[in-house]
This record gives sequence, C-alpha cells and structure tokens, in this order.
Amino acid sequence: MLNSFLLLAEAVVYFSVMITLFRFRDRIGLGVFVCALGAMHFLETYLASVFYVALPFGMVSPGSAVLFSGKLVMLLLLYMKEDAATVRQPIYGLLLGNALMIGLVLILRLHDISALSDGKLPDIGFIDQMGWLMVWGTTLLFIDAILIILLYEKLGRYLRKAPFTRILICVACVLTFDQVGFFTALHFVAGAPIAVFFGGWFAKMGAAFTYSAMLVAYLRWFETRHVVTPRGLSDVFDTLTYRERYEALVEYVGRDGLTGLLHRGRFDSDGENSVAVSLRTAQPLSLLIVDVDHFKSINDRFGHAEGDRVLRSIAQVLTQAAGAQDQVFRIGGEEFAILCSQPHPVARLLGENIRHAVKGCANRFDISVSAGIATVNETVGSLADLFALADERLYRAKSTGRDRVVGETRDDAEDFRRVDTRHKRVKH
Repeated sequence: MLNSFLLLAEAVVYFSVMITLFRFRDRIGLGVFVCALGAMHFLETYLASVFYVALPFGMVSPGSAVLFSGKLVMLLLLYMKEDAATVRQPIYGLLLGNALMIGLVLILRLHDISALSDGKLPDIGFIDQMGWLMVWGTTLLFIDAILIILLYEKLGRYLRKAPFTRILICVACVLTFDQVGFFTALHFVAGAPIAVFFGGWFAKMGAAFTYSAMLVAYLRWFETRHVVTPRGLSDVFDTLTYRERYEALVEYVGRDGLTGLLHRGRFDSDGENSVAVSLRTAQPLSLLIVDVDHFKSINDRFGHAEGDRVLRSIAQVLTQAAGAQDQVFRIGGEEFAILCSQPHPVARLLGENIRHAVKGCANRFDISVSAGIATVNETVGSLADLFALADERLYRAKSTGRDRVVGETRDDAEDFRRVDTRHKRVKH
C-alpha cells in the first residue's frame, strides 16, 4: 500500500513541477521546460533497469511507470499547445545526445585508466549497459511520439468533445507498445523477469489514467494559449501534425462568418457529391430551401445589427432541427439550405418543424419562414435540377401567403417543367 501511495505522490510531484515550468514558458522560456525534460532521461533509464518495488500485481519501476509515462504526456502537451517544430526538438536532442554518449564511451574505453587512492576503478561495463538502454529507450520514444500524434489526430474526428477519453486512449495505447519494446531489451540486457512486464504494464495504465486526468484539468483551468500552426513540412512530425490543423482550417474557411453554417461554395461542392451518391446508391436525399419572410423590413426598421442577430438565431434553429447526418448551409442573405438524407415525407416534416420552431423563437419580430422541398428521383439527375425544383416550390410558398412549406404535388412533372431558368441559381 505504501509503495502505491509513493508512486502516486511521485507522479503528482513530477507533473506539478513540469507543468509549472510549462505554464510559465512565456516568462522563463520554453527551454527551461525542455531541459528539465531531458535531464530526467538518465534517471528514468537507470531506475527502469535496476530499481523496482513490489506491488500486488507485480514488480514496478518508478522510472518506467512514473517518469517515462510523465515524459510522454509532457510531449503530448507540447504538441497540443505549441507546434511540430517545437515537439521534435527534445526528441531529436535526446536521440542524438545518447548516440553521442555511446560514441564517447567507445573512445573512453581506449584510455589506460588509473586507480584512485582507494583503489576504485570506473565501471565501464555499467556505462555500456546504460548507454545502449538509453539509446534503445530514446529510439522507442521517437516512435512513441509519432504514434501518439497519429492516435491523437485520428481520435480527434470522434472524440474532439471528450478530451479525457481521447488523451487516455492515446497514452494507454502508446505506453502498452513501449512496455513491450523496452521490456524486450531489458530482458536480454539486464535479465528482467516476466513479472516485470506485467507489473510495469499495470502500473503504466494507472499512470496513463492519472496523468490524463491531471492534464485535462490543467488544460481546462489554466491553459488558454492558442495552438500555433506549423509552418513547414520538413520532417515526419510536420507531416503528421499538419494534416489535422489543415483540415481544421479548411473546415473553418468553409463556413459563413456570421452564422457559422457551411457557405455557398460548400453547398455547390458537397451538394453535387451528395446527389451523385444518392443516384448511385439509391439512398434518399432531399433539399430544403428556407427563406426568412419579410427580412428586409427588419433591417429597415431595426438596423443591420439586429438583422444579423435574427440570422444567427435562425441558423441555430436549423442546426438544432437538422439530423446528425444533415448539412446546413447559408446560401444567400436570408436564405438557407439543408441537405437531408431522408425521403420526402420526412424532409417535409423537418420543414414543418423548422417553421414552427422559428415562430416559437420569433419574439418581438414575429418572424416566419417559407420553405421549398425537393427530393432526388428519376427526374432529378443533378444538384441544379434538385435546387431548381426546391426553389420553384419556395417561390410558390412565398407567392401563396408565406409562412408555409411546399413539397411534392400530384403533378411533379408539371412542377419540373414550370421551373423558370431565372430560378436556376446553381452553376452547371
């Protein structure tokens, strides 16, 4: 029990000191944090090779379970809050520094060593053993850093709103890989028993949970610094990290600045692809075009700032009403579109839900919307056709009193023929 408590205390002390150095990097420089990270490397490797304590589930080394796990989490933090060019510096520094140590030890062995007054001689064999273990450990660390970045990116698509789960999975998976690799070397170099592997793995999983919880708490309560986008693709770290940040940038610039909805350019590109997929797979696809009734009067009477607030509230209603697989766009001043992966009756019900929701949140402006709905079928073979048909139905909703949803009629063929070319606002 005492050993478990001490390991937890060591993790808290390590994290607290390192995170304090990182927190004040703007004042004292990031180099202090990186140097402290590197200074612990020898102690980590030394303890991992000779210093073990007994726990109920096996033999555990504080160097491996606490210090190395903490260093990996610190590197992840460095990646998250700085950039690829920064996170590679301690990795390369450790790798090259350990390689330099091995080279110097090979030369030192050539010396004719003199004994001290007490007759003691240096243990060159121990330095050899430690040197090779440190090089192997740092090589694994290099691979670990790549893996944790890949996992962090990949999981970001599914767990962006669950940072603890995202970080925990990344750290736990990479520590498992590292435990297998480092124990293999430790077994052949230092004769470590198999109990060391299982004990170390359980301890590292506990460390992964503890460090992940502390890291999320730090990021939530103390860290407000924005991520800096890497400026180049000069090595593997840039290649791995650039993709996620580039995709985030593309996602940002593909949105309307006022409402946050996808903009008209995305509607043209994503819509064409969605229609093509629907025609190829026979999956339903409907388009709703939603227009705010008498919107100009709001701008004229209350000003454009108030009009902008109305548009943002409408965008929020559309986003909340749309399904998880639906896409919501702002395609004009007060005109919106939803690509809905549902058959026509369901899309029409969605339109009615939106209409009632808007009236429910209209407040002082008594806002209403009109909508036209069209669905991909044998007569609708492109986004232009789909848009034109939905637009014609929106026009009919406007001309017959507004505050209504118009979809399929009994004579869909006549509907399609009546579409005037002046309503075809999608580029062919």
